[in-house]
Amino acid sequence: MAWDFETDPEFQKKLDWIDEFVRFEVEPLDHVLGSPYDVKNPKNIKLVRPLQEKVKAQQLWACHLGPELGGQGYGQVKLALMNEILGRSHYGPTVFGCQAPDTGNAEILAHYGTAAQKEKYLRPLLDNEIVSCFSMTEPQGGADPLLFTTSAVKEGNEWVINGEKWFSSNAKYADFFIVMAVTDPKAPPYERMSMLIVPADTPGIDILRNVGYGAEGEGSHAYIRYTDVRVPLDHMLGKPGQAFVVAQVRLGGGRIHHAMRSLGEARKALDMMCERVISRSTQEGRLSEKQMVQEKIADSWIELEQFRLLVLRTAWMIDKHKDYRVVRKDIAAIKAAMPKVLHDVASRALHLHGSLGLSNEMPFMGQVISSYFLALADGPTEVHKVTVAKQILRNYRPSNELFPSYHLPRVREAAQEKYGDILDAIDDMI
Repeated sequence: MAWDFETDPEFQKKLDWIDEFVRFEVEPLDHVLGSPYDVKNPKNIKLVRPLQEKVKAQQLWACHLGPELGGQGYGQVKLALMNEILGRSHYGPTVFGCQAPDTGNAEILAHYGTAAQKEKYLRPLLDNEIVSCFSMTEPQGGADPLLFTTSAVKEGNEWVINGEKWFSSNAKYADFFIVMAVTDPKAPPYERMSMLIVPADTPGIDILRNVGYGAEGEGSHAYIRYTDVRVPLDHMLGKPGQAFVVAQVRLGGGRIHHAMRSLGEARKALDMMCERVISRSTQEGRLSEKQMVQEKIADSWIELEQFRLLVLRTAWMIDKHKDYRVVRKDIAAIKAAMPKVLHDVASRALHLHGSLGLSNEMPFMGQVISSYFLALADGPTEVHKVTVAKQILRNYRPSNELFPSYHLPRVREAAQEKYGDILDAIDDMI
C-alpha cells in the first residue's frame, strides 16, 4: 500500500487561491456584516454575492455536490483541505456554498427528495437564495432521538405536527425546516420517526425565542412550538419510519468538514498566539523566550498536527471505501477529539494575551464557547467515545483462563516452549 502526504499540484493551486481569497476578501466580512444566514439582507446581497460569483468562476462552488447539482463531486480529502481554510472565517462556508446545516439538508433533498421537492427547495438552497433549518433536538430529550415526542399524525392527505423543538438551527432566517417527528409510536425504536419538509410560513409554527451562545444575546437557534402544523403527505423525505436512515446522509461528511473548519479556527488562534509572544516583552525578555510559553506553543502545534492527520486519514478512508459505516469509529473519534483541540489551543492563546485575551476585542472567548458547542452538536462527546470504545472492543476476545493471556509467567512459558530446544542446543555448544 502506498502512502502519500502530498497534495496534487493542480489542486494545491486551487488551495493557494482559496487561502489568499479567504484571508483578503472573505475574512473582512466577519467584521462588517451580521449573520451569514441572513441572505436576504441587502448588505449581504451587495457584499457576498459578488464573492460567490468569483468562487463559481473558479469552479469551487458547492464542491461537495456532484456536477448534476452544480458542484465538483470532490471526495472527502479535497473537501477537508478546503474546509481547513474556510474555517478561518464565519463567512467562508457561505461564500463557497457549503455552509451547515444547508449542506446536510441539501444532501438529504438530493438523495430522498422528489422532483417537485428538489425544484421548490433544493435549487434555491443550492443557489443560496434561501437557507434552511434542521429541527431535530427537543428540550426534554436533547440529542437522543429515542426520547423525542414531537409527533406527526396522518389526517386525510396531510401530516399534522405537534410538539416542541430546541436549538433548531437558524430558524429565524430559514424558508423551510426539516423536522424529525414520531409517525408510528408503536414501531421498533429506530423505525418510529420520519423526516418532513415544513415551509416556514406554515400556520402553527411559533418561535418561542431565539437562543444565542453564552452572553451574545439573541441568537438564531430557535426554541420552536409546533401546534397543529399541517403539511401535505408528499412533504415527507424518504419513507415513513426512515428518519434515522435519512439523517445519516448528512452526518458523516459533515463531521469531517466541521472538524477541518475547527482546525482552521484553532490554527488561526495559534497564529495569533505566536505573533503575541514574539512581540510582547517583560522585564526579563520576550514571552517567546519563556520555557512555559514555549511549551504552550509546542503543545498547540503538536495537537493540531495530530488532529489534522486523524481527520485526513479518515477522509481518505471514506473516499476509499465509499461507505461511512466502515469508518464509523474514526468519524466518532474525530467528533470526540475536535472540541478539546479547539478549546485547548484557544485557551492558551487567551491566556498569553492576558486581559486583552479575555476581552471582546479578541476572538478567544468566542472560540472557547464554540468548543463547547462542538462538544454537544450532533450528539455529546461522551456518546461518540462510547461508539469508539464499542468498535474497538469488537476486535478483542475474552480470556476464559484464571490469569489473562498476557500474564507474564504464561507468556514466558509459551516462549520457552517455542524456542527452548534451540536455546538448549546453543547452551550445549557453549
